[in-house]
Amino acid sequence: MSSIPANLRYNESHEWVLDNGDGTVTIGITDHAQQALGDVVFVELPSVGTTLAKGDEFGVIESVKAASDLYAPLDGEIVEVNEALEETPETVNASPYEGGWIMKVRLADAGSLETLLDADAYQAVVDSDA
Repeated sequence: MSSIPANLRYNESHEWVLDNGDGTVTIGITDHAQQALGDVVFVELPSVGTTLAKGDEFGVIESVKAASDLYAPLDGEIVEVNEALEETPETVNASPYEGGWIMKVRLADAGSLETLLDADAYQAVVDSDA
């Protein structure tokens, strides 16, 4: 059973978004996604300063089983990446919602958070994948 924290927002490609309350958000992949991937062995991090549009590919996450593209859930500029993942990509498996975050983005439009799925809607997506 995957963990789906109620305080986060989600997109259908299994990225989560945490509102940091200062015009930025933290983004990572969901517990469901990391379970489906298996043991993560590499995370391709995007470059700080890159401007993303919703739906843009911003990196790749690789496991012993597969590689999966990562997609921007919102428009904005990357202001920080989790460089610790370069040395310890398995943190995504151990702590997908805390230590395994991938990047922080300054939102182009704070209201865009409302376009993402809440926990219940994301649970329906996970259930339909099963």
